[in-house]
Amino acid sequence: MSRYDRWNAILELLAQEGRLSVEEAAQALDVSTATIRRDFDQLAQQQMLMRTRGGAVAQSVSYDLPLRYKTARHADEKHRIAAAAAELVTPGAVIGLNGGTTTSELARVLATRSTLESGFTIVTNALNIAAELTVRQHVKIVVTGGVARQQSYELIGPLAGGVLEQVTLDVAFLGVDALDVSLGASAHHEGEASVNNLLISRAAQVVVVADSSKVGKRAFSRICPIARIDTLVTDAQLSDTLANELADAGVKVIRA
Repeated sequence: MSRYDRWNAILELLAQEGRLSVEEAAQALDVSTATIRRDFDQLAQQQMLMRTRGGAVAQSVSYDLPLRYKTARHADEKHRIAAAAAELVTPGAVIGLNGGTTTSELARVLATRSTLESGFTIVTNALNIAAELTVRQHVKIVVTGGVARQQSYELIGPLAGGVLEQVTLDVAFLGVDALDVSLGASAHHEGEASVNNLLISRAAQVVVVADSSKVGKRAFSRICPIARIDTLVTDAQLSDTLANELADAGVKVIRA
C-alpha cells in the first residue's frame, strides 16, 4: 500500500468513526504504529485531521479529500466512464470540464484519442487539467479566472464569470459529488457549485460523468436541476431502478 493509499484509508476510517487510535489504525492497515504516527502527523500538518494523545480525530464531520487522495477510488470505473464519454466528442468541438477525478481522467483520454488529433478546445476551471494538457499542441486550453480551492484544484468565485460569460460550449462534462432525480446535480462546496452552474449554462449539451456510488445521493449545494442534464455516463453497477428513474426524467443513461 502506497503512502497516499494509506492516507486515504486513514481519512475514510476517520470519516466513519470520528476518532481513531494509533493502534486501531495500525491494525486496520497492517502497518507499524510508528508508520501511523508519522501519517497522523503529516495529515495534521495539512489540516486533514486533528492529533490527539494516542490518536486522531476528524477535522470536520464531512470533508472533501484532496484530489490526489481520491484518485485510487473507483479507478477502473472512472476510466471506463471517461472512455465512453470521449465517444461523445467530435473533432473541433469546444468542451467544458470542471474539476474532479473523473473529468481529469476524461481529459487524459481525450488528449490521447487519435480521432481528435485534428484539434479541439477545452474550457476549464481545473488547474490540474489545464497544466496536464497545455503540452498537447492539438488541444487549445482556456482557463477561467477565480481563486484556487486546494481540495479540488478548481478556480471558484466571481472572477470565473468574466471568461465563462464570453464563451460558448458544444458540450460540458460535469463531475458531481451527487446526482438525485429530485434535487439534480450537487456538490459539497457552494463555490464549486456556483461556477459549475455557470459553466453548464454556456453549453448546448450537458453530460454528467459520475460513478454509480454518487447516483441517488444528495450533497450540500445544488448545481442544476435534473432537467438541465442531457446524459449521464456512469458504470455498469448503476441499478435498473435508478437508471429508469433518470430515463423517466429525460436523462439518457450510458452504463460503461
